Formats: sequence, structure tokens, C-alpha cells
Amino acid sequence: MPDSPMTSRRARALGIPLDGIPGPQNAITDVSGVEVGHVTLIQEGDPRSGRGTARTGVTAILPRGRDSSACFAGWFSLNGNGELTGTAWIDESGLLDGPVLSTNTYSVGIVRDAVVAWAHDHGLPGNRWTLPVVGETWDGFLNDITAFHVTRDHAFAAIDGARPGPVPEGSVGGGTGMICYGFKGGIGTASRRVSVDGSWSVGTLVQANQGSREELMVAGAPVGRELPTERVPSQPSSSILVFVATDAPLLPHQLKRLARRCSLGLARTGTTGHSSSGDLFHAFSTANQAELGAEGSGRRHLDFLPDDSLDPLFEGVVQSTEEAILNALVAGQTMVGNRGHTVEGFPTERLPDLLGRFGRFRS
Repeated sequence: MPDSPMTSRRARALGIPLDGIPGPQNAITDVSGVEVGHVTLIQEGDPRSGRGTARTGVTAILPRGRDSSACFAGWFSLNGNGELTGTAWIDESGLLDGPVLSTNTYSVGIVRDAVVAWAHDHGLPGNRWTLPVVGETWDGFLNDITAFHVTRDHAFAAIDGARPGPVPEGSVGGGTGMICYGFKGGIGTASRRVSVDGSWSVGTLVQANQGSREELMVAGAPVGRELPTERVPSQPSSSILVFVATDAPLLPHQLKRLARRCSLGLARTGTTGHSSSGDLFHAFSTANQAELGAEGSGRRHLDFLPDDSLDPLFEGVVQSTEEAILNALVAGQTMVGNRGHTVEGFPTERLPDLLGRFGRFRS
């Protein structure tokens, strides 16, 4: 299924007070060169057994568009009951090559192999290896996950369909079957403009599948406690992927520090990081392209910001992570999936009253 258009249901437009100055799209694609693509798989299966029901997909982030030259990168695990491939090499080298993809838990292997094949089909020499970064969250409540719907061609299509500009959110791509705080979750994105010895962009994209209903906080208000729980899915949500992009010139250890700050943005929305949750965060910088793309041996002259000046970037990550999660939440529409399992969309019409009770609504 092709991308759905970008929804008009976004957190900021609904009167949720959010800090910071977003970029033009308020999306990870506000970082120049970054492109995002989704493939969404919706298929009906057997109404009783659920066999064959598809509510899943693939999302691709291209740090430099079709240019596969390396970026500096870092990553962080808040809780490790999940998978993010390629991270051992990021720890070792600080480098990321090519696209970053997300999908469901049981499709990581085929998507990872597809990225290798795509990379070799698009300019990598035959003797050059790559260790792709592919992450997952579980969609087995709405999706017949053991039917293994995602194929190599779907991963190819997500990469080839990646574009700059607005990013579809909610039940699209890897986020199609995800649940967030007991409501329909999925993909969300946001960005911030920050000033640190120049003006830079920080953008995040989340695959939100985390939290219990009573934990949900919106702009500091305990909204989850005020909403009914009788129709919360019997399978609790768990896990979130957060991908951070920036054009600020940062080194690998600094990008790991950015990735850690996703934890603080996540905490603002209420979850405590459950034992069963895979909360995995990845950050990359699009700066220093010429230096990292240069061939041969010899010295490289890198541009980077000093550690002591990173606080505005940390703040941008925290703010954009929080907003991206809320964007995923409010974009989610009620979905019926595997064996008739239903997950309701967030009741956005109740936000003015709910936030107003705590003095947090912005008219």
C-alpha cells in the first residue's frame, strides 16, 4: 500500500503547549539531505484464526538521500528487550553506512538482508561490506506476525520511495500495527531549530509502541488517568525506536550523548521503560560529508562542536522526541486487525477539556 498523505492531526495544532522552535516541516526531514519512505501493508485474513491478517510495514530513513557515504553515528539502549542491528560496528567505528530501517520484530532479518542487497545494487563495490542498522517493535496484537508479510521487495520499495519534505505519520510503514499508551500508535516525527555557534536542525522520528494507559502524560498533564481503560488492548504495549538526525557537526561520542537524551523526551510522555520494553535510540550527523567520503589514507580535518556547547542540542532532542511521540499518538486512527482485535485512536476531541483541567491547554 502506498504512503498515506501527511495527517492534519498533529499535536501542536491541537493546542498542546510544546516548547522550542520547530523547522518548516516539524519533521526529521528538516535536516537537509534526510529522506523518509514508508511501505504500509494492510491485508485481511481469516476472520476466526486471523491467519494472513497484515497490519505491518517498513519505514526507511536515508541520512544523505541516495548518497551512501558514511555518517558519524551513536546509539543508546534505555532497555534492551529489542533489536537494532549494526550497533556493534557503530560502537567500534562511530560510522553509519546507508539507510536506517524499522519494521516488526520478526521481519528484522529479511529487512537487514534487503538493505545489504540494495546497497550493492546502488554503487557499493562487490568486495565492500556493510552492516545495516535495522530496528523493530512488536505488532503481533493487530498483525499476524508469524505470517512474515514483509519481503525484500517491500524494504526496497521503502528505500526507493524515500523523499524529503512532509513525513506521513500514524499507522504507516513500520508503525502500521503499533500501540502507544493503549491507543493506536505508530510513526511520529518532529524537529527543532537550535543555535550553537551557528544555527542547526535536530529532527527525530519515532516508532512508538510503548507505555500503559495510566502512564500517559501530555504536556505535563496526567491525561492517561482521566481516560477510560475498559477498552485498552489486553496485550500491553512495549518498545519504542527513536532515530535522531542533525546537521550539527558532531563526533560519535557526542551523538551517543544525543541518543541518551531521547530517554528524557520519552519520560515526558509518562512511561518508565518497562522490563519487557525495547527502548533503543540512534543518532547520526550529516556533517563532515566530504571528509568521511574521502578515499585513501592520510589525515582528515573534521569540524565539530565542543562538548560544553551541546546543551541546546540536548534540549532540541528532548523536545522533539516528546513531540514526535505525541504526533504518533494523535495521528493514530482506530484499527481492527488480527482476530478482530481493536485498538482505538486517541480521543483528540477531549484534549481541550483534559488539558484545561490542569491549566495546560493553549487555545
